[in-house]
Order: sequence, then structure tokens, then C-alpha cells
Amino acid sequence: MAVQILIPTPLRVYTRGEKVVTVEAGTVGEALRALTERFPELRRHLFNEEGRLRSFVNLYLGDEDVRYLQGEETPISDGQTLSIVPSIAGGGRWSSGRWITRR
Repeated sequence: MAVQILIPTPLRVYTRGEKVVTVEAGTVGEALRALTERFPELRRHLFNEEGRLRSFVNLYLGDEDVRYLQGEETPISDGQTLSIVPSIAGGGRWSSGRWITRR
């Protein structure tokens, strides 16, 4: 299934500037593997030495944090969007592919 992955600005240097990368995958984990196979330098920024997702990397399938779904085993449907969101300081929430900041 075709899945779009939104790449945050700090990581675009590892995707040759691509903001959105389309991969074929059935789960979140498969999508991340396909992404890092295409862009190997990105792997160390997403995963630790044991191959686990780094704690400061948040993944959203639509508006849902995958940690509260099935993690990397979360199924993905054709046409869904997976957003990679590195942790940042400050308040706000992720909604529909963008940050909503608190004032």
C-alpha cells in the first residue's frame, strides 16, 4: 500500500530535501524500514543501536500517536500519511500534519 511519510525540516538533509516520501508498506514499521532503506543516513537519527525507535521521535498516523495504537505494528491503509515529529521544547499538539501551539 502506498503511504506518504512527512519528513520534518531537520531531517530533510538526509532525504535530499524531500518533504514527503512515498513508500509501499502495510505497517508503520515496514514504512520506516522502506524509508531508511532508501535513505540509509536517516536510520541513525530514527533508531538507536539496538534498532529501537529513539525516544524523542514521535510518529503520527493521521492525528493518532502510534504509541497509543500498536506502535510499529500499527497497520497502515493505502493513502494514509505517517508524520515523523521529533520532540521539541514548549507546548503544543500535532493535528492534521501541523503543530498547533499554545499561547
